[in-house]
Parts: sequence; C-alpha cells; structure tokens
Amino acid sequence: VIHWTSPSCGSQLSFIPYLWGMHTSISEILKEKSLKPSRRSLPCLAQSQTHPINLNHFLSGPLRPEPKPEVEGLSQSISTSCSLLPPQTGRSAERNSTQLHLKFRDETLLLQGKNPAAASGLFFRDGKKRIDYILVYKKSSPQVEKRCTFEKNLRAEGLMLEKEPSLTNNDIMFVKVHAPWDTLCKYAEQMNIRMPFRKKCYFTDWKSKTLGRCRQIKSWLPRNPMKLDKEALPDLEETDCYTAPFSRARMHHFTINNRETFFSNSTRSRIVHHVLQRTKYEDGKSKMGINRLLGNNTYEAAFPPHEGGYKSRHPIKTHGAQNHRHLLYERWARWGIWYKYQPLDLIRRYFGEKIGLYFAWLGWYTGMLIPAALVGVFVFLYGLFTMDSSQVSKEICEANTTIMCPMCEDTCEPWTLSDSCVYAKVTHLFDNGGTVFFAIFMAIWATVFLEFWKRRRAELTYDWDLIDWEEEEEELRPQFEAKYSRMERVNPISGKPEPFQPFPDKLSRLMVSVSGIFFMISLVLTAVFAVVVFRLIVMEKFASFNWKFVKKNWQFATSGTGVCINFMIIMSLNVVYEKVSYLLTNLEHPRTESEWENSFALKMFLFQFVNLNSSTFYIAFFLGRFAGRPGKYNKLFNRWRLEECHPSGCLIDLCLQMGVIMFFKQIWNNFMELGYPLLQNWWSRRKMRKGGGGGQNMESKTQLPQWDKDWNLQPMNAHGLVDEYLEMVLQFGFTTIFVAAFPLAPLLALLNNIIEIRLDAYKFVTQWRRPMPARATDIGIWHGILEGIGVLAVITNAFVIAITSDYIPRFVYAFKYGPLVDVSGEWCLRGYMNSSLSVFDMSELKNSSQPRYCRYRDYRAPPWSAVPYEFTLQFWHVLAARLAFIIVFEHLVFGIKSFIAYLIPDMPKDLCDRMRREKYLMQEMMYEAELEHLQKERKKNGRRYHHEWP
Repeated sequence: VIHWTSPSCGSQLSFIPYLWGMHTSISEILKEKSLKPSRRSLPCLAQSQTHPINLNHFLSGPLRPEPKPEVEGLSQSISTSCSLLPPQTGRSAERNSTQLHLKFRDETLLLQGKNPAAASGLFFRDGKKRIDYILVYKKSSPQVEKRCTFEKNLRAEGLMLEKEPSLTNNDIMFVKVHAPWDTLCKYAEQMNIRMPFRKKCYFTDWKSKTLGRCRQIKSWLPRNPMKLDKEALPDLEETDCYTAPFSRARMHHFTINNRETFFSNSTRSRIVHHVLQRTKYEDGKSKMGINRLLGNNTYEAAFPPHEGGYKSRHPIKTHGAQNHRHLLYERWARWGIWYKYQPLDLIRRYFGEKIGLYFAWLGWYTGMLIPAALVGVFVFLYGLFTMDSSQVSKEICEANTTIMCPMCEDTCEPWTLSDSCVYAKVTHLFDNGGTVFFAIFMAIWATVFLEFWKRRRAELTYDWDLIDWEEEEEELRPQFEAKYSRMERVNPISGKPEPFQPFPDKLSRLMVSVSGIFFMISLVLTAVFAVVVFRLIVMEKFASFNWKFVKKNWQFATSGTGVCINFMIIMSLNVVYEKVSYLLTNLEHPRTESEWENSFALKMFLFQFVNLNSSTFYIAFFLGRFAGRPGKYNKLFNRWRLEECHPSGCLIDLCLQMGVIMFFKQIWNNFMELGYPLLQNWWSRRKMRKGGGGGQNMESKTQLPQWDKDWNLQPMNAHGLVDEYLEMVLQFGFTTIFVAAFPLAPLLALLNNIIEIRLDAYKFVTQWRRPMPARATDIGIWHGILEGIGVLAVITNAFVIAITSDYIPRFVYAFKYGPLVDVSGEWCLRGYMNSSLSVFDMSELKNSSQPRYCRYRDYRAPPWSAVPYEFTLQFWHVLAARLAFIIVFEHLVFGIKSFIAYLIPDMPKDLCDRMRREKYLMQEMMYEAELEHLQKERKKNGRRYHHEWP
C-alpha cells in the first residue's frame, strides 16, 4: 500500500498497493551522477523550492569550499580526545583543560568568521555536512571507554562525528552527528520509510466539478478570519506525490532532485536516532543504545538540533521566514494569533506525525467544546434568571419560623431555615429544569465528538501518508531485545527469529504490576477517607463557631476547606503516581514502544482519575445518604457524626468540589508547563552571563551556535506526550462525567484549551529542545479511554440527576402530592419544602432545653404517629421514581449514542473513493515505470526489447 507526504511533497497522501519489477543493480545506480526522472513520470516540486521564502540558502548546505588547513588541524585536535592518554591530575590537568578549551574557542571563532554556514550552528565546520543529531557529555565523566567504543561503532555504522567544545562551560563537549547519503539510504530501506516518486493524478468527475464551482462562489464571500493566509505559509504550497517504501535497488523510481534535501530534517533525525538506539558500547547483547548511556551518565543529553532561532530582526511579511522554527513561532506560537487555525502540516513536518496528531486532536477537541460551552452558559443563565422566582428558594428564604435540628449534639444550637437563603439560591443556579436536558446533550456531544474525530483522524492519516504505516510491523524496544535476546521464536509475519517473552514470565510481571496498581488505588482511597474525617471534624467546629458569619455559612466553610485540603493531597500524590507508574511499566518489559506508552498511559490515567474523582464520587453518591436521623445518628468511630445534605440538596457541594479542583488544577498545570521551564531557562542564562560555567562571558562576544543554545533549553518530558494527553483526558472527564452538577465546566475547559494550545506551541518552539520526530497513526490508547469516559459519563449523570439532585423528589411532589394536581392538572411546587422535612421531638434527647420540635431533611413519620420515624409512602415513591429514571435515562441516551455512531462512518465516502482510484493509478504507474526502465537498460546494452512485461 502506498501513501505518504514528505517534505518535498504536498500534504495530501495516497493509499495504493504497489508492484516492484525486476531487480536493478545497485552499483549501476550509484555510478550515475545525476538521477533523472523518466519521461512518463510527473516529478514532484523540486526540493529546493519547498522551503519558505529566503530559506533555500539557510537550510541547504553552501557550495563554497571550506578552509581546509583550519578544518584539518582542528579535526586532528578533536580526534585525539578519545585516544588513550596518560591520566593527569591537579593543576596540570586543569591548565591543559583550560588551554584546550581556549584553543577550541579561538579556532571555532576563526571558522565562524570565514564560514557563515558553520557559524549558524547547523553544519559541520566545512559548512556542507548538516548536523542531524547532537550528543552532549562532560569531559570530567569517567565513562571514557564506553563513550569511545560507542562513537567508534557509530562511525562503523556509517555516521560521521565531529566534536565541539561548549562556549559557555569548559566541562561540556558536543558531538555533532551527520548521516551521509549512503547511510541514509541504507537505513531508510531497513525502516521502510516512504519517499515520493510520482506526482498524483486526480480523477475529475461531476462531483469535483461541482466542488470547483462552489469554491468559486465561496471566493466571493468574506474571508474566514480564523484561516491562515496562503502567503503566510509558502512552504505548504507543494505538489502532491505518490510515495512508496524507499529501496536502493529501485532508486530510479524516486524523484531525487537534491540529495541534501530529499530526506527531510525530521526523517534524517529519525534515522540517526534509530542507529543510536541499536549501537553497542560494550561487548554483550544488553550493552547497547543511547538510552542506557544517558542513564549511566556517559552522555548528558542527546537531541536533534533546532533549525535556527525563532526570532528575527526583520518582519516576516517583508523578509520571509528564516527557517521552519521561525515560521512556526510567527504563525502558530505567538499569542496574537490565538484565534487562527493551526498549521498542522508544518507542525507535522517539524516535530513529526506523533506531535502533529496531538495538536490536531487538541484543536478538534477545543473546537467541539464551543457548542457545549454555549449550551452550558444558557443553562446557567436560565438558572440565574429564574433564581428569584424559584418556589423552593422562596420557601427557604421565607421560613423564618422553621427551626432546624442542631448540626452537632453538644455545642450546637438549633437554627432557622431562612439562614441558608443564599445557599438555596446558589443551588438553584446548577440544579434547575435545564439540568436533565444538558446531561443528555453532553452525552450525545461526547459521542459526536469521538465519531467525527475518527473521520478527522482518517483524513489526517491519508493526508500524512500513514495508512500503510499502520500495517507495518513495529520495531522492538532495545530494552526488550536486550532482556530476552536468548529466547527467540519465529515471527509469524516476517518469518525471522526475534526475541520472545515467555508467558509465565509475562504473567508474573503482570501480576506484580496489577498488585502495585491496587496498592496505589488503596492509598488514594485512604487519602479520601482522611479528607472525609477532616470534613466531619471541621463541620462541628464551624457549626459551633463564635464568629456569626462562619456559623451562619458553615456549609460553605466546610466544603471550601475540604476541597482545598483535598486539592493539596491530590497534587502531592501525583508525583508519587508518576514514579510508580514508570517503575511498574519498566517491570513489565513491553515489547514495542507503543506498548510501553499505552501501558504507562493506562496506569497514569487510573491513578490520577481515581485520585481526582474519588472525593467527587463521595460527595455525589455518599454524602448525606447514611447520616441517620436526630436521636439516632450514624457516627464514625462512635465519635464524629456523618455529614448531612442541606435542605436544598447536596448538588452545590458537588459543584464547589468540581469548580475548585478544575480551576486550580488548570492553573497549576499551565504554570508547570510554561512557567517552570521559563524559570529554568532564565536561571541557565543568568549563570551563563555570570560566567559560572567557565565561558567567560562568551555570549556577549559572539553569537552562540545552535547546539549551545539548544543545550541551555529544557528537555522534553521524559514520558513524551503522556502528560499532555493525560491533562486533556482528565479535563474531558470533568467536562462530561459530572456535567449535570456543573454546566460551566465546558466553558472553563474551552477557555483553558485556547490558552493550552498556544502554551504548548510556545513551549515546543521556544522553551524545549527539539524532540525526536516520531511517527504515529492515532492517539493510541487514549481513544479507548475517551470512549470509556463517555460510557461512564452517561451512568454517572443518570445517578447524579436521580440521587444527588432534587429533580426527582420535586417531580414526584409536583405530580403526586402538589396542591394543584387534582384541580387543574398543572404541577406546582408550593409546599415542597415542608413536605421534604420531617419532624423530630427534641424532648427525647437527654438534658435538652431546646424547643420541643425541630425539622430535618428526610421522609419519615412524625413522632406522634403510630409508627414514629419510619419511612413514609412518599419516600418509596421517590425511590421508585429515581430507579425508573436511571433505567430510562441510560437506555435512551445509549440508544441515541448507538444510532449516531451508526449514522457517522469512520471514514468519509469520498476518501474511500480517492483511495480506490489511487490504487488503480498506482498499479499502472508502477508497471509503466518498471517497463520503461527495463527498455532503457536493454537499449543501452544493445539488446532487443519488446513492449511486454518482462
């Protein structure tokens, strides 16, 4: 199957099976100085024209000759750094190190003055060889032998190395890595990297003609301000090309106009990273890979370099972009363009498909939050405008003579129901007639979001040429190969032997991992239990507080302090969960990198989901359900009385819990994502200015090379995009699971995500080192987690409306016990509060000098009835209505979700037609190209040839 877009081709992709013809001699191909496309082929746009304005000279190697004497002398001085020299200590070693550093610095400055390309920090000293990767180590590191062996083996694999001292720190040495053309071709073939070889041919039918006319009409309409100008992204105006796995034996098929730019920078870095991961540094199968060398401090860092600075003295509109990083900053990472669409093709080209898919999903999620936020605001405004006219709020505010039972038995006194007037009005903001409608809407919204994301993901997979990559066998992790190198079995797909993990070993490791997960979840539940005990203690303190304001608003004080304490516990436990998840995942020894990420992501999600939502589930479904009644309260440890709900319900406690956690967690996450790297980078620059690293204010004398600048940036999160996805998925849970209690959650999520996109963009472009470009076809296990959250959201919202909210009790009262139900058939809530409060005889309490009767929230018989304090018939009616509502709500919403999922196909029909069309064209194109090449070979050798398939 054929499909892929390279930096030399456009952003559209193909899905086509292919046929390779006769084998061609590699030696004959390598002898050709210029590779010309066949006359039948339609070549892609030349690679030299695919860069932004004024980028050709900056991104391609200069053709001027380099100063040989300086380079040779400096190369000889560097090559001796790994030679076996006698050890030196004391002042002699320090003096020699300083002299060597000054020599390196002077020669580097001399070369930078003579060769501007080398001064940019993107090339070797000759100004021709592009730097594909940077390795950093300390000269004081004792791991000299491992490093020298590793670098020797890298050269044996075909890579070229050049060392450079840091201009800001005498102890830091950079190893610049370059992959020559032959090495790139060799590993591109091994890794099945798809490269362009023919221009796409599109079939014109009535549908495309109609769309063309629609585009003409659309051009007359006002321009969409959210779209980026085509002139702003000249690098994306490219020709669409068919692609195929690269093969040295089929090199004549590919359009190679410029060897320096045929492989994009991200592809070159990915190939070098592949070599670094599989190169040995000692004898033994497990002694391999750059990750292990980073772990034992042989190297300090390894990263691909950025393509230059992200700022320019000249405006981009008049002088163009200096490089892709500058273009991304101006058209994506700046705050002034927060309302613009994201340049996904440019993001994918610079950072790789994996990061590109993350930003595509984040942008899609943010756009889908707009209708949810609007509906949530309308529901909130409906509650706001009807707050004063609410019958329940009126009765509570006018109940000056209704005496409520004390909140504690020793020091608390009875209180009047009207004292909680403000509490009742605030409750109505979130517990009103629009709650049920909004819960159903959000359940349907979650389904529509996921179904349409499948279609969007299919389009991106097609445009980015990832369809065939889905079917390719993923490479094994070097750690897995090293661990199980002695146990092999035949791969059923490739037929080759590969390392194999026995089932007993896998099962035992999985059991240990599962035990660790349950232990950490039990730790979370213990923390929640501690918060519950804290709430019980402070509830009695606030209810008997001397300050009248606190005593009057003890519900808000109890909920507020409990939420703050819970938030601090949540954030402190997150650090522990991350380390435990990392250890448990490594203990399992996943086979591939995607399996490792999925396993780690699942653990992190389970830990943090339980950590964030356990207290919320307690408030939603347990708070006030087991409190008992006056005279017979249930107590924890026979000491603390369990909490009760307010007469207007417990929904406001749930709303406060969600609002505080969601708001403060988003602020904390944004600070950790951008504020913390900014502080770290500022501190690094401050040390450089003071010359703390031994650079002697080199920053003021000359511009630092790119590798020095990148070294002073912060590395990308060690767990990749797991933390980014985790933050958004947890937010998706807050937005959907308890949305019936907090209709403003989608609005807060929308505002946060608008900021989040630009924060992440600014962080990736300016504050982080360039991550290793990686390929991916989807968002991984996160899609399954989102679907699970969508199912859980339906169930929890049904229970929140039926149990936590007072919607069902009001509904039953209005249609069964209301005063106007038998007169006009219209439902009314007059007298609802009196009906929902029971009576207790306080004379039953010992040493009671209070008024005889008080009220409490429950459906129980009065003390003067035949069976005092037993549940009334209204209680059973309400309970039956709640259970019926749960069943009807769940079946209705799940039915609607299934029907919508059935109506929306995972792949658009026009995309399927294009794929089938390209499949047909690709078969003919491959046949003609191979036949034409064979005819040329026979003609050159003087042999007869025929117009048939050889």
